[in-house]
Amino acid sequence: MNNTFLYIITVLIWGSTWIAINYQLGDVAVEVSVVYRFALAALTLFIFAYFKKLPMQFSLYQHGLFALFGVCLFGINYVLLYNAQQHINSALTCIGFSSLMLINIVNTRIFYKTKITKQVYFGGAFGLFGIVVLFWPQLSDVELGAATLLGLTLCVMGTFSASMGTMISIRNQKNHIPVLPANAWGMFYGAFFMAIVAVVKGKAFTFSYTFEYISSLVYLSIFGSVIAFGCYLSLMTRIGAHKTSYANIIFPGIAVIISTFFEGFVWSSYTVIGLMLMVVGNLIVLSKPRKTKALKTSDKKVITA
Repeated sequence: MNNTFLYIITVLIWGSTWIAINYQLGDVAVEVSVVYRFALAALTLFIFAYFKKLPMQFSLYQHGLFALFGVCLFGINYVLLYNAQQHINSALTCIGFSSLMLINIVNTRIFYKTKITKQVYFGGAFGLFGIVVLFWPQLSDVELGAATLLGLTLCVMGTFSASMGTMISIRNQKNHIPVLPANAWGMFYGAFFMAIVAVVKGKAFTFSYTFEYISSLVYLSIFGSVIAFGCYLSLMTRIGAHKTSYANIIFPGIAVIISTFFEGFVWSSYTVIGLMLMVVGNLIVLSKPRKTKALKTSDKKVITA
């Protein structure tokens, strides 16, 4: 698959997963639902790897990296973000998580000495400002108190955990470990970690046998986890974490568009301006930089009379 297709698939799937997540809320604790989600995703990847005869045996050191990768991206990340939403609204959580692009820029610079162009900074600023404008009606009523600061702190910590998980994924790929086996083991360890969290918090491992819960669980596991994370983490190595991370800025815009059709979301001037800024930022970040051709002196012809 080419990079453009991988990027579009990631944005479209993650822009639609919020609908499925809504159907997960109710009788089953969210921590337990996350366990089911990544356990099913891991099982799917293991079965696929078995039939494709992909290598699944790795050293103890590599399993340590898989465990750290899974706990960071599929465990701690979710625990902190869920706890953050107990103190702040979804708009603030979305904006906080969108800082993933900036955190990835810093981390790729630290861990992989990646040079970031002014184009990426400029486009990222457009995107982040677009998200703020998009959610401004919800943000204007927020009171900056202790609870809000706690929620934002948890949100940023969860985002940092996600960034560390992606850094480990990049390292695994640089060490020639395919994305699929790494994701399978990572999601397995992430589900195991979340199961421990659920037990410690005293959550009961119940299950809802309704069509809405089961279908949303399958969608989140197969599309939201297996496919979307596979595309996203593959792009990390192909085009860089800083560019790939812009998907986390653009998918809330996709969610708003979907909400227009399924929930009757009414657009305002903030919606239009916010989406326009996000799209412009996306084009700036992903467009190829112009190359200036220097005129070599050896190519110059000297004409004498």
